[in-house]
Amino acid sequence: MEQEKHILIIDDDATLLLVLERALKRRGFMVSTAQTGEQALEACKSSSLTHISLDLKLSQETGLHLIPQLRILAPNAPIVMLTAYASIATAVDAIKLGAHQYLCKPVDVDQLLAEFGSGISTNIEIEQSEPMEQPISMKRLEWEKIQQSLQNNQGNVSATARELGMHRRTLQRKLLKHPVKH
Repeated sequence: MEQEKHILIIDDDATLLLVLERALKRRGFMVSTAQTGEQALEACKSSSLTHISLDLKLSQETGLHLIPQLRILAPNAPIVMLTAYASIATAVDAIKLGAHQYLCKPVDVDQLLAEFGSGISTNIEIEQSEPMEQPISMKRLEWEKIQQSLQNNQGNVSATARELGMHRRTLQRKLLKHPVKH
């Protein structure tokens, strides 16, 4: 008999949790949800998970710090990291820490499930889905540089602003904006 599919969704957005939970249940998944890292780790200890969806930015913490612990508690469950604040730096960090895939929100359930399907193998491969049709814009390159510097400075905005040679308030305004598309 096939093992029941059990997914843990970790996200601080209650509405997104509800929407994903309903859609996944309709597709035959058993679903657990968590809004904090503590709740997520407790869910991993109390059940046998087959898949994990993890948000990069939880209210008071980053999902990156949860990946190693989730890998220990659920070693066979592929982790797909979701984020509305995608950057190359955090994508690389997530994959290095053990995430199987990194997706930019908004994401639909079918896309999430497709990434789980491709992420079940133990070898992590970053696939290039389509060649880029146009070069990356200067605004996107700036966003990537800011995110990389912010990551290097452990989220310290003042240190990042000094490193980038800009005023702290200017950097804060840039960080409040949504990520720039390619």
